[in-house]
Amino acid sequence: MKPVRYLFCWICLLASAYLNAQPVRVAVAGISHGHSGWILGRKPQSDITLVGVYEPSKPLLQQSAKAFGLSDKLLFNDLGKMLDAVKPEAVVAFGSIYDHLSVVQACAPRGIHVMVEKPLAVSVAHARQMDSLARKHEIHLLTNYETSWYPATAKAYQLVNDSNYTGGLKKAVFHHGHEGPKEIGVSKAFFDWLTDPVQNGGGAIIDFGCYGANLMTWLMKGQQPLSVTAVTRQFKPNVYPKVDDEATIIVTYPTAQAIIQASWNWPFGRKDMELYGNTGYVITVNNSDMRIKQKNGKAEQNRKYTAKDIPVYENPFTYLADVVRKKITVADDGLYALPNNIIVVRILEAAKTSAQTNKTVFFNHQK
Repeated sequence: MKPVRYLFCWICLLASAYLNAQPVRVAVAGISHGHSGWILGRKPQSDITLVGVYEPSKPLLQQSAKAFGLSDKLLFNDLGKMLDAVKPEAVVAFGSIYDHLSVVQACAPRGIHVMVEKPLAVSVAHARQMDSLARKHEIHLLTNYETSWYPATAKAYQLVNDSNYTGGLKKAVFHHGHEGPKEIGVSKAFFDWLTDPVQNGGGAIIDFGCYGANLMTWLMKGQQPLSVTAVTRQFKPNVYPKVDDEATIIVTYPTAQAIIQASWNWPFGRKDMELYGNTGYVITVNNSDMRIKQKNGKAEQNRKYTAKDIPVYENPFTYLADVVRKKITVADDGLYALPNNIIVVRILEAAKTSAQTNKTVFFNHQK
């Protein structure tokens, strides 16, 4: 019996090695998000292979197929039929935020991992349903943020939490935004749901407020805040009549405070943050540049970091592939992680409530 057992073990090892060497089979669920071109136009690589594209709008599907040279064999107007036909190992969702729940409802029972575009969900109720499905069916449910790829983001975390360059984190200020969806020329399909309070959950407060909430939760190692206070404005009601286009969110912790500025009104796009402690500060200017200074130390220093200087995934698809192939483990407080992003949705929902009621929302009063 032993030779048979050893043979079986060798076959299993060979099969596992073969599987790990293969690109992860990935399908797309929805393409109305402006970021869908990241995968539809991606050149073939060894990490993933595109096996299917679902989009309920036939005109949009055909338009994108023509633009990106997609084979008709990849195209589907029914999500369930696509999943059963092409049997992906993972799905990336590029539809509305509201649709994230239905994607997980379709994928989780089939054992298919999911990565959605930021934020995780339009509401805490949706997020909890998604969390329950992911845990029940033991799938990974990841949330992608562009700032997760930034070398400057990874270096800032290292300076604040690993080397304690700042002497702890006392205050963080996040600036995320651009001129506005219409002003930068997003597609009609994207604009229609991005400016809808149901499909997106809000305006700039959701679209850009999620970045600071995600980063702060990571910097605070998954700690839940004490309270959230927010103010929203409609500076362009004729352009965005249904949602806010400006938001300021204050998130308090026992030892720190975050100020999240989310805007569709800035003269240019920006994604940066300022991190202050007892002994120094770290300011990220963009994806690679930062300014740092320590108390009683040298003058402010300009630094530049790339993926060659500090380990960071430069795109979400390689990260997804390595998670699916179990090459890496997702930490609960990680930027892509489900626990982190449930807290993000809680912060955003509290911020909307605060802005609507003109009152601070306390987390210890939430169920």
